[in-house]
Amino acid sequence: MTPPNGHPATTPSAAPTRVRYSILALLCLLAMITYLDRAMYGSAKKDLMKSVGETETQFYLVLMAFQVAYAIFEIPTGWMGDTFGPRKTLLRIVLWWSVFVALTAFAGMTIPGTEIVPIGFFVLIGMQFLFGMGEAGAFPNISKSVYNWFPNNQRGFAQGAVWLSARFMGGMTPTIWVLLVTIGGFEWREALWLFAGAAVTWCVVFWFWFRNRPEEHPAVGREEADLINAGKAPPIGHGGVPWGTIFRSRNLWALCGMYMVTNFSWYFLMYNLPGTLTAQYPDRSATNDGKLLLALLSGAPLLVGMFGCLLGGALTDWYIRKTGDRKWGRRLFGMLGYGLAALFYLGAAGAKLYAPDNLWLFAGCLILMGFSNDLIMAPSWATAQDVGRKYAAIVSGTMNMVGNLGATLGLLTTGRILRAHTIGQEIQPTGFVICFVIYALVYGIGVLIWLLIDPTKPVVPDELLAESDHGTTGAND
Repeated sequence: MTPPNGHPATTPSAAPTRVRYSILALLCLLAMITYLDRAMYGSAKKDLMKSVGETETQFYLVLMAFQVAYAIFEIPTGWMGDTFGPRKTLLRIVLWWSVFVALTAFAGMTIPGTEIVPIGFFVLIGMQFLFGMGEAGAFPNISKSVYNWFPNNQRGFAQGAVWLSARFMGGMTPTIWVLLVTIGGFEWREALWLFAGAAVTWCVVFWFWFRNRPEEHPAVGREEADLINAGKAPPIGHGGVPWGTIFRSRNLWALCGMYMVTNFSWYFLMYNLPGTLTAQYPDRSATNDGKLLLALLSGAPLLVGMFGCLLGGALTDWYIRKTGDRKWGRRLFGMLGYGLAALFYLGAAGAKLYAPDNLWLFAGCLILMGFSNDLIMAPSWATAQDVGRKYAAIVSGTMNMVGNLGATLGLLTTGRILRAHTIGQEIQPTGFVICFVIYALVYGIGVLIWLLIDPTKPVVPDELLAESDHGTTGAND
């Protein structure tokens, strides 16, 4: 029998339901698809730029268009998730970006019977802006879903699992591309259509099973709902967001500065490394086996990074359970990750400068850098939930917005430096050395920024929450 609250009745001896883990599986799958549809540009850029008659050195402009749009629309889509719930918001996000991934496959093609090319280089830049506009808000709304579906002492684990999944697919994408396109015989356009189709399929399953909150899900038992909701503020309604209070929070802007550091220094791995290894070690790319090896090494920083995501989440939760100190439970592992990442970027710079032909040393330093960076992912997003609480998607969206402005600045800096150190078609080792030293210095700044972040101080104080709740109702589908 089902009681009036809609939750299945359970006996005192019955185990609580565990629906939250199936929700987490859906969110992890979304994180994987998100990174698949972004990371594939690191492998597709040669074919894509050739199709529109441009060189690969201009590709950073395409990437910047995505990142700018991704940054601009983070806060609006974060607000949508907080106001209307992540279910509708995530569905809109994924369907939107799938359309533009599919349309990108038509780049450089002429209209049959004419010489007209609807999607040339500048149209491609515009489409990437729209693609970024579509993907914006995915991770803030995933973060909001984690906040809604997991108790305080499991959020670090859940965020770690999400980022583990994202990094796994980001790391596997170069290999998937080689197996599908280079070896498997798929056209690069067909691969894009396949990836867009996978995202649409996810939408169907998601809409059927996902709900905004556990109390809305018919399969969630009372014990699980109570476990998840213990100590949480009531859901936000369709208004009453204290924007001024949120944006005056020093904690918020420290969090944003920290995440700007991450994205400035990390995106080299996803967008530049696949092409870098192929160009810098041409003897390895002469055979299919060599191409597969380079693809695996290109993705290895993200693949190993997924264990950093999981370990960072486990460590931050363990420290908080052990000591009760949430402030240092988040700070400590963020600072550790940034410090190690800086050291390994300096190691990669040294490898490129003093042993430019040593593929394994160069790749090994970048793999360890990826692992170190990802130690901070779970503490970062868990902190956004800690300080955002019922405004978690807005805070996460703001953090990710500024972070992606950092990514845009990083892509611009990297693109300009590498172009300035290119002779003919070959990038000189000094170009990479300069980039890596800059990345390391930025990570050093990030260590100091973590000292300014206090996860125990919400962006909206408790006394103001009741005022913002007055006259509002929860978001439902």
